[in-house]
Amino acid sequence: MKKMLVAYWSGTGNTEAMAKSVAAGGSEAGAEVTLKPVSEVSKEMVAGADVAALGCPAMGAEILEEDEMEPFISRLSPAEIGGKPLGLFGSYDWGDGQWMRDWAERMKGLNAKVDGEGLITQGKPSADALAQCHALGKRLAGA
Repeated sequence: MKKMLVAYWSGTGNTEAMAKSVAAGGSEAGAEVTLKPVSEVSKEMVAGADVAALGCPAMGAEILEEDEMEPFISRLSPAEIGGKPLGLFGSYDWGDGQWMRDWAERMKGLNAKVDGEGLITQGKPSADALAQCHALGKRLAGA
């Protein structure tokens, strides 16, 4: 059974809803899923997972949340994330998703196997967006 880590930061609950859907998809596909806010996740937890999914909304001028998610991502190295299947997801209110494209490239730079270009939704996730998150979890669990 694959170990899957789903870590997220959410200010309004939108990204948390996405995280729960990713986790449900992973569980349904047979993975042992750990779902936690990023403040409760260590880089050792990332290293111990077979696959991971990270969620964060766009903040400010399309950047990652600066107090918890950005410091967490900055501490990761190829030792924890390199070669690992990784899903990225989050919500946004403005812009065109540049924060997600930048984040995906950053994680690819750590040799993570990023699933696509990241999954984004504007505002509160619709039923379709949550279904896409569920499918992401299933894909990662099968990776």
